[in-house]
Amino acid sequence: MVKHIVAYTFKEGVDQDASVKLIGSLLEPLVGQIPGLQAMQIRTCFQGGMDYCLYSEFESRQALIDYAEHPLHLAAKEQFFHLLGSRVAADFEV
Repeated sequence: MVKHIVAYTFKEGVDQDASVKLIGSLLEPLVGQIPGLQAMQIRTCFQGGMDYCLYSEFESRQALIDYAEHPLHLAAKEQFFHLLGSRVAADFEV
């Protein structure tokens, strides 16, 4: 199993609460629709200088690679990518 964790900031002036809800509503339902994506959570960060965090689990490294290019993921990302500022990611296997 691969765990994929990403922390993001929003661009200046973005409504954080509304944006986190939007992103969660777009990405979390992809579980069960994209092969290998086993879990996904989007939550507001409360410390560390980032605005929100994405936590996801994949059955393998290849599943994570495939998710990144999957049409459903790309279509969802297109609806919120313009809101994002910076990003820090970490992946590990368990």
